[in-house]
Formats: sequence, structure tokens, C-alpha cells
Amino acid sequence: MKKRIHEVELFIKYPHEVQTEVFFNLIDTAKDTEFGKKYEFSTITSLDKFRERVPIHSYNDLYPYIKRLMEGEQNVLWPTEITWFAKSSGTTSASKFIPVSNEALEECHFKGGKDLLSIYLNNNPNSNLFTGKLLSIGGSHQINTLDKSSKSQYGDVSAVIMKNLPFWAQLNRTPSLETALMDEWEAKIEKMAHETLAENVTGMAGVPTWTIVLINRIMELKGAKNILEVWPNLELFIHGAVSFTPYRDLFKKLVPSDSMNYLETYNATEGFFGIQDLPQSEEMLLMLDYGIYYEFIAAEEANSENPKVYSLEEVELNKSYALLITTNAGLWRYMIGDTVKFTNLSPYRIKITGRTKHFINAFGEELSIENAEIGISKACQETDASINNFTAGPKYFGEGSNGCHEWIIEFAKEPNQMEVFVQELDQALRKSNSDYDAKRYKDIALSLPTVHMAPEGTFHKWLKSKGKLGGQNKVPRLANNREYLEELLQIIKGH
Repeated sequence: MKKRIHEVELFIKYPHEVQTEVFFNLIDTAKDTEFGKKYEFSTITSLDKFRERVPIHSYNDLYPYIKRLMEGEQNVLWPTEITWFAKSSGTTSASKFIPVSNEALEECHFKGGKDLLSIYLNNNPNSNLFTGKLLSIGGSHQINTLDKSSKSQYGDVSAVIMKNLPFWAQLNRTPSLETALMDEWEAKIEKMAHETLAENVTGMAGVPTWTIVLINRIMELKGAKNILEVWPNLELFIHGAVSFTPYRDLFKKLVPSDSMNYLETYNATEGFFGIQDLPQSEEMLLMLDYGIYYEFIAAEEANSENPKVYSLEEVELNKSYALLITTNAGLWRYMIGDTVKFTNLSPYRIKITGRTKHFINAFGEELSIENAEIGISKACQETDASINNFTAGPKYFGEGSNGCHEWIIEFAKEPNQMEVFVQELDQALRKSNSDYDAKRYKDIALSLPTVHMAPEGTFHKWLKSKGKLGGQNKVPRLANNREYLEELLQIIKGH
């Protein structure tokens, strides 16, 4: 693991050279695939030619190729055999199936897993992580029936990784693979709780929401006040998929220890992109040698027809960019829908700012997920509250009434003063977003937000009604319409 730190230092020192090498390797490897022949990869000698020739792709653009891969054809997007597909968790559209090649598993996902441990141990040389087990809350997997030979399989990206882990990694994890890959989530949480009760768990990895559900169930079974009474040697929580900011205070109560460490990763369905390399930081090091070539589009141009595309050396600090990736699994100039901003350019460190399609802009306010999470966090801090989940959307202008933002929040601990919570949320949003502030000025266009307190289990019920219970599934934080709000309000009304 120490050897790997030197390789990380190498791409930190020579980021552009490493990315150029990745780019030409990808082009050369795929030149004889159907896609490579179509765009004449064998004659691409520069990035400019690549950009001129290969269009930006959405999932729908690549789907005809992916469908054929799922039906058993090979050498379509990538030369090596592809039998695994990572199923995306999109609550906004039909599920997507992302091809996972052996190279993507070995050189990206597994490498990311090893690197986060290398970085953690490098920062914490006295760690006792390997004296116990890592509890991982994975996804689920199914046999893919599209391939008549039943050779190809799909599942959440975490399930695909678990299913393919080398034997040495299996020895060090809990619960059993069979339990970890169950797809009925309520039964799975129950079984996980019983299986891991007596283990010496030193680390956990998972989405914060599901980790909280599991911890609460274990504490209930043991009659414990906090999880350290069950797992006294717990020292690390590896998290990703959603912002940790709204959950931080709740975890401090569940794990009341100053020596508990939190490590954020950016491990998406399409690839492993970033690892928090500095303790006590909310930024992540962009990993440049995982067989992924990065390009960037200014977030405000993400949905335009011919956006200007930037390479890594052209990005600017604190500007939001949509991520465009070319990968060693055959995703070519693929727009994944996430937006990031660079907090540092040497080395390249990023923060996830949201989604290209998850925002509220019903009144020209361009409210991003980052704005929302800052607001929620500040309001919780000022009113001694903590949350389980939230979503927000627009409440449109009515007769004689302004528009506003409507929030549904499921609290783990309710605010000591709800009025103050709403005021603090509004003030923080105004500070972090000048467009929102302008619309709120003297209540001219937007009124104070409306906040509904959701009973415990509301979001769980909503996800269940969508068939979206699972480790990779998450509640859409913001929407530009009222679809989620109306569905959730019906659940609250029924309650």
C-alpha cells in the first residue's frame, strides 16, 4: 500500500501527462471495436481530432450498443469480453445498465478500493483497521435474462464489485456475501443486523441513510445507547453517493468518539473518480490513473446543444462543471449527469456540487443541491436538529400569493424552534445563492420557504413504493417540478 502512495504522488506531480497517456491508451485499445472503426480511432492523433469526430453521448445515445452487449454481442464498445452491467439507481428515469469490463473492475473500482485504504493508512499509521472486519452495505444482483446464454449479469455497482472481489478481500468483510447481495431490503437489514452483532467491526462502508437504519436496528437489538457499546473498536466510516454534511451531527451522536474517522469517496456507477485524501476535509482528490479520461462542461451549458468542452488543464477554481468521461469499459465522451467544482488545482481536488438535472429553477433562482445542503446544515446547527432525509421543489404562484420553495424534511431530531429553522434555512440559501436572494428581496417574487415535517419512515415508504429500496438508491434532493412533493405529501396525509 505504501508503494501505491508513490504512484498517487506521481499523477499529482504530472497530472496532464498521466491523463494524456490514459487518453491514447483508450483510443489505441478500442481502435478495432465497432465503435472505434466507426469513428476511425486508428487515425486519431490528438485530442482535438477526438473532439471533432466523437460526439458527446447521453445514455440514450449509447443504449443501442449497450443493449447488444447485454444480449451477448462483444467487441462493440470495448474489445475485451463484457458480462457484467452496473444498474444505476436513477429515481428520475428508467434504470440504466452501465457496462463493466475486467479493466474497469481491476484498474478502476478495485484500485479505488485499495487506494482509499492506502490513503487512510498513510494518514493514520497507528490504525487498527485490520484487527477487525469492514462492514459493507452493498446492493443486490440478479441474473440478466436478456442474454439467452445467461452469461451476463447485472446489479448495483457495489454488488458487482462484491461479487468479483478477490478472496483476500472477502476474508476481511462482513456480513456474508449471500446476505450482502439480498435484494429485499427490509429483510436484508434485519439479517445484516443479526449477522454483524457479534463481529469486531472496525470499519463501515455504505450510503449514510442505510447505515443509520442498520446502526439503529443493531442498537435496538442490543439495548445500546450508541454503536460503540456494540463495536468498541469502530474507527472508520467510508461514505459516498450523497453529501455527508446533513448527516454529520447524527453520526457524532451514534458514534460519540473523537477518534472516529470519516472518509468520502466518489464511486459512481460509471467509475471510481475521487477519494478524500486530507483528514477533516470535504474535498476529494481526482484520481487520474484509473483508465478514465476526463473532460468538463460549464454547468450552465450542460444541457445546451454545442457546449464548450474543457480539458483538465483548462478548468478554473470554484466553477461548477458537468463531468464528461471516456472509460476503459467503452463509455465514450459520456455525460454522467454529475456536476463538480475544483477546490484546488495542484493537486486537482473536487467537490460534488449536484446533478445537471437536479435543481430548482422555477423562478430563475438556479438553486443547486450544494446550496440546499448548506442551507439544511446551517438550519440544523442553529436549532440543534438533525435530519434523516429531505427533498424540495417549487410551490408555484397562486391567486394573490407568491411562489416559494416547498420542503419535506424527515428529522432524526426535530428543531427546538421550527420557526427559527425555516428562517435560518432561508438566510443560508440567500447567502449561498445570489439569484435566490434577488427573488426573495422584500418577498417580491418568492416568499419564505414552506417546510413540512415528515413522520419517521416517510421516505422509506416512498422509495419502497417506487421499487427503489437499496444501497445505491437515493432520494432526489431537488426537483424542478412537484412530482416527488405530491407523492410524498400523499404518504404524509395517509400517515
